[in-house]
Amino acid sequence: MKVFEFWRWRSVAAALAFTAVGSVAVGADNDLLGLVSGSNAPIYETAYLFGEDTEENSDGEADEKDDEDDEAVVPLKDYQKLLERVDGLEESWEGYQEKLKDEADAKKKKPEFKINGRVHLDNWNFLDSDAGINFLESGNPVDDPENRWDFRRIRLEIAGTVPGNMLYRIQIDFNNPSSAEMKDVYLGFNNLPNNQTFLIGNQKRPIGLDHLNSSRHNVFAERPLAVETFNEDARRLGACMYGHNDSESINWRYGGFLLENISTDGRYRGDFHEAGLYGRLAASPWYDEISGGRGYYHCAVAGSFNAVDGDGTTDLDQNSNESRFRTRPLARSDSRWWDTGRILGANNYEQLAFESMLNIGALQITGEYISTWLQRDAVGGFNGEDLHFHGGYIFANYYLTGEHVPLDRTSGTIDRVKPFENFFLVDRCNGGRGRGMGALSLGLRADYLDLSDSDIRGGDGYALTAGANWYWTAYSKVQANLITGEINNAGQGRSAVPLAAGVDGDFSILGFRYMIDF
Repeated sequence: MKVFEFWRWRSVAAALAFTAVGSVAVGADNDLLGLVSGSNAPIYETAYLFGEDTEENSDGEADEKDDEDDEAVVPLKDYQKLLERVDGLEESWEGYQEKLKDEADAKKKKPEFKINGRVHLDNWNFLDSDAGINFLESGNPVDDPENRWDFRRIRLEIAGTVPGNMLYRIQIDFNNPSSAEMKDVYLGFNNLPNNQTFLIGNQKRPIGLDHLNSSRHNVFAERPLAVETFNEDARRLGACMYGHNDSESINWRYGGFLLENISTDGRYRGDFHEAGLYGRLAASPWYDEISGGRGYYHCAVAGSFNAVDGDGTTDLDQNSNESRFRTRPLARSDSRWWDTGRILGANNYEQLAFESMLNIGALQITGEYISTWLQRDAVGGFNGEDLHFHGGYIFANYYLTGEHVPLDRTSGTIDRVKPFENFFLVDRCNGGRGRGMGALSLGLRADYLDLSDSDIRGGDGYALTAGANWYWTAYSKVQANLITGEINNAGQGRSAVPLAAGVDGDFSILGFRYMIDF
């Protein structure tokens, strides 16, 4: 019996189905091949499958044995059923794809949102202080800083998108339940030309790397002295553009912001609009793609120009003079120990900042320097000389368990550390206990800040911080910080007139932070 190879190309799925059946040979009892009038498809009365008894001839081709009982016979109706099933699968798949497309199109027409949050619980212990530090904290040389447990952050956030390439974010902090604070609250447009996003509302001013990093990811519990001083609380009401190039090697931010912090009331009042123009240009000229970003170099320059109301503490405006620079001692003290007070007679001030971050595997070295120049007139007994304040920091951090700090190249900030192994301790089903250690890093940071110039005694000094981070998971960790430092020529923040002499002091602080975010 002559054998024909059977192929049917109605669809790829049908061909695959026939392949699954096997190598197919077809024949007929009388006429080997019959055609139905008006149809291009061949119709076969019987189909045969080569079985194990098929042999190869000397040419390498398959021959059949004479014993037809060894051939597998498949009736035509079974093939027809198979084809019907394949057709049904094709129709079902096409319907499913159409359903997915309809659902995606429908989502684009409706706003979307997600809910996030974080909890940061602090324990601070003031191990050592002297009369000078006591005065800066409480105004009383014999009243030392008190140890404390504080909720540093209890934040809830709703963020999402709106059709038309719009987005929004609402973030409120309830660390003091009787007085909630507004953090990120803005709306804007994304997917603009040149990979840009435009936001208007309460958002971070683009100066100070550690402020632009999320508090969820920072290596130390509190931000460096200079960063917090020259961009206190970071967020202000303003409009800002964010963007990056196609290769993500360069990113930028620029915008205008009001200077008054409206986080507790959400309102700006006053006849003099104290405001500033801010900008930051960042680059990551080296980024090791092959290692997944375990090696990179990041650098940036940022600056601002600000117009202030130097008479804002003596006139009848509701808003106050915003030429003031201050910070706490890298811990949650009651008062700011470095503090210039509101500088009377101030007209303008300018800022310039340089930042650098080198990451080689588990080791990261980061540093930043910020300068502020302020112009003023003689008011209220102050001599009116121009002022220069400055400060910076450098730190090294190393992961004993081998992880690294990722870099988000589109924003020029650090990203979430993911432990190789989460921390856990559980009883095993088959006996014994299973455990994982999580990730562990150790770091050391040196801070310097000088807010004393001319007749302004805001304080100058340094602090050393030894820190440890124990990551339970990528979303939870414990931080421990041991801080020691000194401050000199301080106290201006407690006086409305020039001081004859500043206050000096030394301090030591131990703090712990327990963190989780979702």
